[in-house]
Amino acid sequence: MDQAQAALALTVDRTGTAPLAEQIYLSLRGAILEGRIASGARLPSWRDLATQLGVSRGTVRAAYDRLADEMLAIPAGAAGTRVASLLTSSPTASVKIDRPLRDMLHAFSAPPLPFQMGVPAQDAFPAKTWARARLRAVRQDALGPTSYADPRGQPELREQLASYLAMARGIACVPDQIMITGGFRAGLSIALRALDLTGPEVWVEDPGFPLSRRALAIAGLHPVPVPTDSEGMVVGEGTERAPRAGLALVTPGQQAPMGVPLSPARRKALLDWAARVGAWVIEDDYLSELQLRGRPPPALFSEDELGRVIHIGSFSKTLSPALGLGFMVLPIALAERFGDVAALLSPAPNITTQMAVAEFIADGHYLRHLRRMKQIYGERQAALRQRLDLPGSNAVMAGLAVLMRLGPDVDDVLLAKQAIGRGLAPTPLSPWYMDAGRRTPGLLLGVTNLTERNLDCAVHALTNILSHQS
Repeated sequence: MDQAQAALALTVDRTGTAPLAEQIYLSLRGAILEGRIASGARLPSWRDLATQLGVSRGTVRAAYDRLADEMLAIPAGAAGTRVASLLTSSPTASVKIDRPLRDMLHAFSAPPLPFQMGVPAQDAFPAKTWARARLRAVRQDALGPTSYADPRGQPELREQLASYLAMARGIACVPDQIMITGGFRAGLSIALRALDLTGPEVWVEDPGFPLSRRALAIAGLHPVPVPTDSEGMVVGEGTERAPRAGLALVTPGQQAPMGVPLSPARRKALLDWAARVGAWVIEDDYLSELQLRGRPPPALFSEDELGRVIHIGSFSKTLSPALGLGFMVLPIALAERFGDVAALLSPAPNITTQMAVAEFIADGHYLRHLRRMKQIYGERQAALRQRLDLPGSNAVMAGLAVLMRLGPDVDDVLLAKQAIGRGLAPTPLSPWYMDAGRRTPGLLLGVTNLTERNLDCAVHALTNILSHQS
């Protein structure tokens, strides 16, 4: 018996559920990776190992083929099959690599927790309708041409979005001004690569989305905090702090996180500034489709007569962040340049998801879903506000959340970490501020996943956590 056979002493379990070829493959694979069979060692022939194990030669061959596919074994014809030479490296079992954004996001691919922001209602997602649309899209895509798709996105989806945005957001555009992206972050990445910025300074709202600030910094830009008030970004402060900035990143529909819209006077001032200095404005259409009271203001893009605004939206808050799908609306003068950047660096994602969303919009499901979500979220926000309406409470509405302001000496980041241990996911307010002089602690309590079953328990657990801070 040669070295490989002696090292292995292979056996198979005929009563087990795993196929025999799978059992042989896994045993050999483990022995190779663990070093029990040396690199270059000759494995038993198909005939010998089949005879030893009492299986067919085809079964052994299937196992060997899988090893060859993984480049763990090298078939050499009459010379037999030998173990490949594996690269050796230092042990990595003790190496720990932290997941991305661990200080901002408590988990990935996990069910949403009570008070969590940025995720739609898990219990109200139209799963059956979406599954049917997705299945039809998969079938259609399987029969489609095996060629490169339009990097700007599927024409059907861009056509549907052009019609939808004209009605819902007041945006008059043609489909070729629309690009499909992998969400807001992908759209921001394309914009930062494609725009010819006049300088590194970028206006950002203060408070504003911390992850957007980090993205700008990673791109080599310098975020400049511009304070917000009851009318949104204070444009006058921006012109004083960074008058020659090349870009402004704003949430004019519902300011993130405070929920106030950018006033008409501030909109005009922002567009006038951009035109005067040749700057660009990226409009993050954060939650504008989910305005809970009254009609949402039109998109800033719709008021831009000189083509300085790039509109970015996504389906993360309305359908699901798991779709990884968003869109941009571009000034005509930028559409060709952005299309080239997308084609070379960041083409539109998952064709089947695009086709399913196009059908979802065309059949009217998307608008019905939005109407239902606004009703549900309004009821959940009111229910939470009612339970927090206690003597001394300082809770106010803030978009799809309730903002609970805390005392100046309270560590809201620590509170949020403690809440995770209780199955809650409130968002601390202080990290949203850049200007330390304006920073105030608080907790943003998302309402989307508060149901009748978990609301009272969630509020009770949060109250207990807060009581230990007093």
